Amino acid sequence: MSEVLFQSRGKVLTVDTMNPAVKKVEYAVRGPIVIRAVELEKELKQGVKKPFTEVIKANIGDAHALGQRPITFLRQVIALCAYPDLLNDNKFPEDAKERARRILQACGGGSIGAYSASQGIDCVRQDVAQYIERRDGGIPSDPNNIYLSTGASDAIVTLLKLLVSGEGRSRTGVLIPIPQYPLYSAALSELGAVQVNYYLDEENCWALDVQELRRAVTAARQHCQPKVLCIINPGNPTGQVQSRKCIEDVIRFAAEEKLFLMADEVYQDNIYAQGCQFHSFKKVLYEMGPEYCNTVELASFHSTSKCYMGECGFRGGYMEVINLDPQVKLQLTKLVSVRLCPPVPGQVLLDVITNPPREGEPSYKQFIKEKTAVLNNLAEKAQLTEEIFNTVPGIKCNPVQGAMYSFPRIEIPDKAVKEAQAKGQSPDMFYCMKLLEEMGICVVPGSGFGQREGTHHFRMTILPPTEKLRILLNKLKEFHERFTREYS
Repeated sequence: MSEVLFQSRGKVLTVDTMNPAVKKVEYAVRGPIVIRAVELEKELKQGVKKPFTEVIKANIGDAHALGQRPITFLRQVIALCAYPDLLNDNKFPEDAKERARRILQACGGGSIGAYSASQGIDCVRQDVAQYIERRDGGIPSDPNNIYLSTGASDAIVTLLKLLVSGEGRSRTGVLIPIPQYPLYSAALSELGAVQVNYYLDEENCWALDVQELRRAVTAARQHCQPKVLCIINPGNPTGQVQSRKCIEDVIRFAAEEKLFLMADEVYQDNIYAQGCQFHSFKKVLYEMGPEYCNTVELASFHSTSKCYMGECGFRGGYMEVINLDPQVKLQLTKLVSVRLCPPVPGQVLLDVITNPPREGEPSYKQFIKEKTAVLNNLAEKAQLTEEIFNTVPGIKCNPVQGAMYSFPRIEIPDKAVKEAQAKGQSPDMFYCMKLLEEMGICVVPGSGFGQREGTHHFRMTILPPTEKLRILLNKLKEFHERFTREYS
């Protein structure tokens, strides 16, 4: 009897019974294109003949996977903290040892294998606060407003959990840029929030226009309660760097419309274009005076994964909150405590990034040399990408002012659009899949980030080594010309 019952019993968890919000989640950066790229890599290893010898993954900003070397000093401190016996090894410089000892003294049992405080190791939060003060020209930062996190993504999702509430027309609306980083749309789908799109101006180098923000908020108020404004600066996937005036305008708008500001600033060191400069939202907010700095609620985010470090796998990051209601802050602390703590090795890495070698210390010259080399190389590749793309008829690429991606606009012939529709694909997905199958190049279709109706794009990282990037760009040029001929 029990055997029959066991055999007839269906699954408790099925696609029909699972959380419907999860089914709405999409994350293009690791979507169908990437799944197919992994399959192609396996086929190549098995000896299957392809029109290419390797798959070049230009779909994600994973610096080390694409050949960038780790910064020596960062890894030395990590190694010393992971295996403290190395503190007796004279191969390691004294400034690395000093930092490792300080961090280990702040860890339970002197080990990074112990849990930390939920908000993060105290001395690390102090170093993050001092880093922010140096970056922002002396504007004070309180370690109690710093929350360490599992990459910036974890902090962004955690804060959105606090912000999302209501039902029907009172449901929280969250303004996000289009094109956007798909973390935002995915998180909003999971949380059941209302995604409110505002469009960046492609004809003006993906600039943010406050009039467009106003249009988006006015339209959204018909069906939800706009409460949050998300900004990505420098931009992902679009690579623009916002001017100080633009940031001031955004802050005034947020104050007028009573919006909570979320500033995703994980690419703050990745500035390449002449005349561009990174301005943190916090610095501009404070310099606008008490009318704004005492009232506008702001959370800003940073990560160990980007900039010159590229240490994606350590999953380190932080969030600084400004003007948060004290009672809400208690709830935030409670919420992060449910996850116990962010990964301690990621906290260690974040500490070294925010407390790097100082002039006069043994590691200073090598650290500056390595950091500068990475950023200069990225600047060269940003320019190379723009130049080569703009030689191709049917491809238009705005200057890559910052971050680590290009987001070129591509013209897709009507015949190709119709074939894509017949296959149930967006035209740029069809284009990118053919690019992968024919050339072994993996990029992400623009439809995964959002784009204006009738336009087509793809996102490509500029991280591959210069010569490989040049080959990739020339292959893309060859493919686009062939694709256009085939479908014209």
